[in-house]
Amino acid sequence: MRLRIVDAFTDRPFRGNPAGVLLLDGGFPPDAWLRQVAAEVNLSETAFAHPLPPGGGADWALRWFTPTAEVDMCGHATLATAHVLASNGLAGRRGPIRFGARCGVLTAETAEDGTITLDFPTSSLTPVEPDAAVRAALGADIRSVHDTSEHIGDLLVELADEASVRGLTPDLAALRGYARRGVVVTAAAEDPSRGYDFVSRGFFPAFGIDEDPVTGSAHTALAPFWAARLGRTRLTGLQGGARQGLVQVALAGARTLLTGQAVTVIDGELLARP
Repeated sequence: MRLRIVDAFTDRPFRGNPAGVLLLDGGFPPDAWLRQVAAEVNLSETAFAHPLPPGGGADWALRWFTPTAEVDMCGHATLATAHVLASNGLAGRRGPIRFGARCGVLTAETAEDGTITLDFPTSSLTPVEPDAAVRAALGADIRSVHDTSEHIGDLLVELADEASVRGLTPDLAALRGYARRGVVVTAAAEDPSRGYDFVSRGFFPAFGIDEDPVTGSAHTALAPFWAARLGRTRLTGLQGGARQGLVQVALAGARTLLTGQAVTVIDGELLARP
């Protein structure tokens, strides 16, 4: 079986967020095997997809696994999968590719310039009081904290400024018990003329990911959060610490559009079959 490693939310190798992509001929193999492959690939997510019969609500079934668990929704691995399908002529029809996933139907549309736009559900934002342990684990000046919707399950934490986000060194062990999925910290860009409106970083130690370079799904919460503060529905976010990527977001009510690019860096063969 052919296994690709794709860097998502970037236009060049070794930036953005890498994801494994494995396209299957038939249905999904046993979950234990999927988890073993994801652990072997050892990236923040590995996507598994197989084609669905024509005439249904989706074209491909899609699942995502971290090295330790399955997740409900993943942006960068969806973008990586759409990139593989488009690059290899496997989309099957013109127009958006429809993915059937645990969080519902997600679509991906590739433009002529190679950019891919994902259509995801917008996350809800519920203000919560920051737990003292979270404050201690982050060790930063917290401005606000919001819980996100069920398929994301992150704590969205606003910090004082961009420098605080970039310089953050959290206590990852302490963060494991304070969110269903992870903790995303964010702040307004210090200088929007640099090409981005806000910055963020995402930490997911409970799912075996100390820091995720670019978390597409988190931007379904970052989009409404910053749209309300900056007064615009089209924004660009820069995410990451040592490794970074750009996500263009467009808030459209109950849906959020996430746009980025991707590049395949490894194309190989998986020899261990189910």
